Amino acid sequence: MVIPFRRAESAAAPWVRTRLRSAPGAAIALALLVAVTACLAAAFPRALERYEDAGLRHSVEQVPPSRSVVQLYAPAPLPDLPQGRREQTLRPATVKSQYDGILGTVRRPFVPDLGQSSYGVATSVNQQVPDHWLPRPDALPAKVALIAQAGLAGHSRLSEGRLPRVSGAVTTATPEVEAAVSTDTAKTLHVKVGSVLHVPGAGRGALVVRITGIVAPRDRDGAYWATDPLLRTPVLTRVKPADPYSARYWVGAVLLPPEAAPALLGTEGRPYRYWRLAPSPDTLHARDLGALQSSLASLVSGPGLHQVSTVTGSLTDSYTELDDVLASYSRLHSGVLALISVAGFGSGTVAVVVLAMAGGLAADRRRTELALLRARGASLRGLAARLFAETAVVAVPAGALGLAVAVRALPGARVLPAVLAALAVTVVACAALPLRAAAAHRLVRVPALRQDVTSVRPSRRRTVAELTLVAVAAGAVVSLRRQGTSGGSGDQLISAAPVLVGVIAALLLVRLYPLPLRGVAGPAGRLRGVVTHLSLARAGRSSASAVLPLLALLTALTTASFGGSVLAGIGEARDHSALLAVGADARLESMTDPLPAGLTDRARRVSGVRDVAAVSVAYQAKPNDGRRTVPVVGVDPGGYAELTRRTGLGAFSEEALEKGRGGPGAGAALPAVASPSVADTYGSAPFPVRMEDGSRVTVRIVTVRDITPAVMGTDFLVVDRAGLGATAARPTALLVTGPEADGRALREAAGSAVSVHLRADERARYVDSPLQAGVEHLYTAAVAAGAGYAVLALLLSLLRAAPERIALLARLRTMGLTRPQGRRLLVLESLPQAVLAAAGGVLTGWAAIRLLSPGMDLIAVALPPSVAPLERAPLHTDAWSLTVPALAVVAVTVGIACVQAWWAGRQGAVRELRAGDTR
Repeated sequence: MVIPFRRAESAAAPWVRTRLRSAPGAAIALALLVAVTACLAAAFPRALERYEDAGLRHSVEQVPPSRSVVQLYAPAPLPDLPQGRREQTLRPATVKSQYDGILGTVRRPFVPDLGQSSYGVATSVNQQVPDHWLPRPDALPAKVALIAQAGLAGHSRLSEGRLPRVSGAVTTATPEVEAAVSTDTAKTLHVKVGSVLHVPGAGRGALVVRITGIVAPRDRDGAYWATDPLLRTPVLTRVKPADPYSARYWVGAVLLPPEAAPALLGTEGRPYRYWRLAPSPDTLHARDLGALQSSLASLVSGPGLHQVSTVTGSLTDSYTELDDVLASYSRLHSGVLALISVAGFGSGTVAVVVLAMAGGLAADRRRTELALLRARGASLRGLAARLFAETAVVAVPAGALGLAVAVRALPGARVLPAVLAALAVTVVACAALPLRAAAAHRLVRVPALRQDVTSVRPSRRRTVAELTLVAVAAGAVVSLRRQGTSGGSGDQLISAAPVLVGVIAALLLVRLYPLPLRGVAGPAGRLRGVVTHLSLARAGRSSASAVLPLLALLTALTTASFGGSVLAGIGEARDHSALLAVGADARLESMTDPLPAGLTDRARRVSGVRDVAAVSVAYQAKPNDGRRTVPVVGVDPGGYAELTRRTGLGAFSEEALEKGRGGPGAGAALPAVASPSVADTYGSAPFPVRMEDGSRVTVRIVTVRDITPAVMGTDFLVVDRAGLGATAARPTALLVTGPEADGRALREAAGSAVSVHLRADERARYVDSPLQAGVEHLYTAAVAAGAGYAVLALLLSLLRAAPERIALLARLRTMGLTRPQGRRLLVLESLPQAVLAAAGGVLTGWAAIRLLSPGMDLIAVALPPSVAPLERAPLHTDAWSLTVPALAVVAVTVGIACVQAWWAGRQGAVRELRAGDTR
């Protein structure tokens, strides 16, 4: 029996596995690029959200609890109600149930911090106590506030005695209650355990308050104690607060147990109930800012307050400044978000270009293979699908890895924005190769066709696309110039304006740069040797696919220039603001008495001090014996004029303060430099000024300046100190010049009676919000990422041309080209495009900054809302930010070309000289 032989059919090798095995290096490089880009893309929104949340929490936490806490209060029941009902309203069970009802009406995202929120009963009128053992600064008896706040045991530590308590039910007629005081109150008012206070009664005898304990706050700055600071710290108050010479008396608080609250009805204190809701910092998120403001408005003056009134009574009212705090942060957030989105668009554009270049490099390396597949009948859709699957096998795990690293490195933010960013990077990476291959092999053609700019002319579609980009960029620039970033519109088109300017410049440069190279190549042909002429001719006929490299370079250079200028502008705004606040590098001043003798000489000897200008400032000087006060600054004309020139604060010449400047009709009038407001009020005629010591001088305004170093304000007169009286001329302040001055040595030389204010310390406190610091960090990271991707784009561009260049060197070596000439050829061929790109990048960055600076205001990023002495901080060009990235591009280009030439010299020429090679 013959068994028939059946030939086994061999299965075809899978496409993806075969391709990955044939080029593992390219797959690893693509995976690394996608992983890093996905990580950066996912990290950007997470880092920004973390900074936003930290900035919001900082804005709420830095203000006193009296501003951030939502305070609800309701008066005691009217006297015409039954006494038992009035007492029941103030009892702790009733107030606690009302507190629970209020918590039930609060709408998220406003979440009260139960650990710091409080409720209780207090007197609205401080009661005068006749006890003589209390301190009386101006023979006036002290006053006390009676406060029955719940939770005293949990928020304090017992220092002496015991906590107060009650025995039996307390009523309006209760003759005596127990109370505690804080350690500060006990120390200041001389209260001891066992002390007795007699609070005047209303229609009854005095209420006896016996002190049984002294408590220390566990968290004295927390909302429980700091919402009403009187709870922990007594206050020395004047009878007439506006009169600094009126009599003073002490006001303190005594802390009753909540069960003793009905006893307050027996005093003239007019008790009221209160509920204080402290916001929970951990629940504050910038993404909920709008909803938080809406919830707060409802609780304070809307439907939420109406619901609270149904629980606590119709006369319930509210007070908070948290809405102002949130509005201030909202303005800061809007300005910061508009600026940081510029950096995000710039870096994102460069990253997308690099991913597209990576796909283009892969498509170009496989041009022959893909053309052969198309010639053998492969459909365009099937070919693109295979390439997409091949890339996705590498890119998807790499993108997931980058996302995981970003989420792990930056916890505490939403995952969805990071997932979308990483997904966008992965999709671009997967689609770059199929789309590039589909565009190149849409028609079956011979792969050896030339691809330089002389043979591939721009199509009509490309022209239309470029004109569309020009129109979009022009619209974005006009919108930004008119509207600016301070308005906080969040218009993404405005944020993309610098990138669009770079895109237009790149497209123009691609079209124009071959023209000057061809013009130079002609005269270079008459020189000895062929290297210069050949390199210029090849540079002028470079590949038509050079659009993406130039686009990446110019976009990166524009983003780097813009970001660097923003960072430099932030630094300049802080420096100038600190200079305005201090007046020099350091300021030593005594507000009450003249400076000690010899302090000027001691300050001069401090390390780092270059010069010292002594001035006398009379803040209460009165021109024309009127009621208006104008600071009069007595200076040494030479030293102070030099200080104004050095600082740029109202510079004037020494001759402006010469005594003879007043003219023949001026008499003995002192020439003065005045502010515009003072000059408008008193004119140029001589007028008398009464100094603080009672002496009189006559001054005549001869020069007007907006600012002056010695005084921070809009009113001042600067005169020669030699023309003042002996007392008025004694220095009260020293303006020290020296950025490196030793602050510690200056404080030691000044002593405790003289305040020392350093410009460096003033500048350091301007980084008020974590959001401001975070924006600087993100901008720096964006500039660094843009620079890195620009270098990568340049490397990809040179790698794409590497096979052709190596083959060219091999052929030229057979004609006698030496290795040094080969290196020079590659460098000169790469240099024109790099130089033109660098020059174009400088011009593009400069143009973008000049065009967009009228609409950019850096105050929101540079200065905190609480301290903003500058009206505006416009964006200026920074020379280092323009030139350093451009020079780096040229240096990297030359370095890569040298390495490429060295590597080509080490390779054999046999492989490069194969017959039929199309390179």
